[in-house]
Amino acid sequence: MQATDYLNELKRDSLTSRSATLSLVGVGCATILLVFGIDPGVAQNPTQLRSPSEFSAIQDTQARSRALFTEAARVIMNPRCMNCHPATDRPLQGDDQHDHMPPVSRGSDGGGVAGNTCTSRHTQSNFTLVGASSYRSIPGHPRWGLAPIEMAWEGKSMGEICLQLKDPSRNGGRNLTLLHEHIAKDDLVAWAWNPGLGRAPVPGTQERLGELIKAWIDTGASCP
Repeated sequence: MQATDYLNELKRDSLTSRSATLSLVGVGCATILLVFGIDPGVAQNPTQLRSPSEFSAIQDTQARSRALFTEAARVIMNPRCMNCHPATDRPLQGDDQHDHMPPVSRGSDGGGVAGNTCTSRHTQSNFTLVGASSYRSIPGHPRWGLAPIEMAWEGKSMGEICLQLKDPSRNGGRNLTLLHEHIAKDDLVAWAWNPGLGRAPVPGTQERLGELIKAWIDTGASCP
């Protein structure tokens, strides 16, 4: 099967469940890279991201662009990022992406509602808990809260999220230059690599993710 045919088939097969989304980030990415002639085997540490130069052998520019986004999606579709981009008014938690406990609501600005705001439990930085608990730390950041509902990613395929990221009406009003700056430099995005005790960080580094997004944009920002 040609790479373009495979990706078209993947795009038609929209993912609707959380488990399917996680599967796409894992096994699906490996399969796509194999189609592109990139060996996703033991040579790659699962905690790392490939560099843009590792995709240079892909001669077709659009195919290379899609492969670059597929690698970046290992971060974008990771629970550390997905949990704050839910399709409902309730955030998600954990690698299994269960509903936030205790129950909370998005509110008008993503920061909760009166009497039950995000900042009533989440401080300026991660807070490590002492003693028995079902979790070991509470995540924190000065701007902690949910992404706007128009930026919801939950239940969407990789291709759908890719198209959404390019749409200023659904990405916070950003063109591709500002999108790259946000992903590569925003300190709230950076939290995903320092999520607090008891949570696995996303793979790679923010710098490497920024390099992948820049290379994706430079090759036409094509979507899987």
